[in-house]
Amino acid sequence: MMQLLEPRAYPSVLLRWTAPLIAILLTLCSAALLFLALGKPPLQAFHVFFIEPLQTTNGWSELLLKASPLILIAQGLALGFRARIYNIGAEGQFLIGAICASGVAIYTDGLEGWWILPAMVIAGAIGGGMWGGLSAWLKTRFNAEETLTTLMLTYVASYLLSWLVSGPWRDPGGTNFPQSILFADPAMFTPLIDGLRVNGSIFITIVAVPLFWLFVTKSFLAYQLAVGGEAPAAARYAGFSAKYTVWVSLIVSGLTAGIAGAAEAAGPVGQLTLSLSPGYGYAAIIVAWVGRLHPVGMALSGLLLALIYLGGEAAQVSMQLPAAISWLFQGMLLFFLLGSDAFVDYRLKRRRKAAGAAAEAQA
Repeated sequence: MMQLLEPRAYPSVLLRWTAPLIAILLTLCSAALLFLALGKPPLQAFHVFFIEPLQTTNGWSELLLKASPLILIAQGLALGFRARIYNIGAEGQFLIGAICASGVAIYTDGLEGWWILPAMVIAGAIGGGMWGGLSAWLKTRFNAEETLTTLMLTYVASYLLSWLVSGPWRDPGGTNFPQSILFADPAMFTPLIDGLRVNGSIFITIVAVPLFWLFVTKSFLAYQLAVGGEAPAAARYAGFSAKYTVWVSLIVSGLTAGIAGAAEAAGPVGQLTLSLSPGYGYAAIIVAWVGRLHPVGMALSGLLLALIYLGGEAAQVSMQLPAAISWLFQGMLLFFLLGSDAFVDYRLKRRRKAAGAAAEAQA
C-alpha cells in the first residue's frame, strides 16, 4: 500500500505550539455545523457555552473549582508523557485517592483536630500513588503495557467505589442511596467566599503549577525522564534506568490524581458517591496535550476544559441539548489536536515522489 505521508526533516516549533489553536478553531467550526444540524443557532450556542458561565461570580467560582483537579492531574500525567509513559488511568487513581481520603473522614467522624484534613490529602496521595505504582510493577515485572493496565485498573477502582458506598460505607440514614455519610467540618475544605463552592483546595493546584515548572525546567531527574522517553538508547548508554523512569512517572501521576480525588471528596462533594467525578481523569489527558505538556499551558487548557464542562451544563438547561455535548466537544478537540500534530511531524508526499514510488512498485 502506498503511503501518503512522509516525515518532516525539521518539524516546525511554531506549528507545534499553534497546533492547539488550530484544533480549537476546527472544533468550533465543527460545533457550529453540529448546532445547525440540531436546529440550534450557533452564535446563541457559543454564547451559552463560553460567555454565559462567566457572567456571574458563581460562574467564576465553578470554573476554578472544575479547573483545579483537571490542571493538577494533568501536571502529573505530563511528567510521564514526556518520558513516553502513557498513563490512561488517572480516573481510577482519582477514585482511589478519593476512597482513601474518605476512609480517613469516615473513621474519624466525631473527632476534632486540625490534622484530619491534611491526613485525608496525604491518604489520597498515597492511595493514588500506589494505584499508579501497581501499573509500574506490572510493566517492569511482566512488561505489561501501561496504557492497558492503567485503563483496566480504572474499572477495578470504579467497582471498588461502588461496593464501598453500597455496602460497608453506605450512610445508614441515606435512604439506601449509594453514598457515604456527609463529612464533618474538620474533614472539609472551607469555602473561600460565603455562598460559593470554591474552596481552599484550589491552592494545592496554584502551588503545584510553579513547582512542576521548576521541576521540569531545573531538575536533573526531569532531564533523565525526558531523555529516557526521547532517546532510550542514549539513556541506557548514559546509565539512566528505564525501570526507574516507569516507576517515577506512574507514581507521580497517580499521586497528583489521588490528591485531586481527595480534594474533590473533601471539597465540593463532601462525601463519597458514585458520581464523584464527571470524568476528570480522562479530560486531564486532553488538558495535558492541549497545553503542550507545559505547566502554564496546561493551566490555560484546564480553564478551557472546565469552561466546556460548565457550558455543557448550561446548554442542557437553556437549549435542551444532550448531556453528552461536553464529551463531544472534548472528543473533537482531541481528534483535531492529534490530526494537527500529525501534520506537524509529517507532510503529504509530493506527487512526483509518490508517482515514482508507485512506478517502482509496479516494476
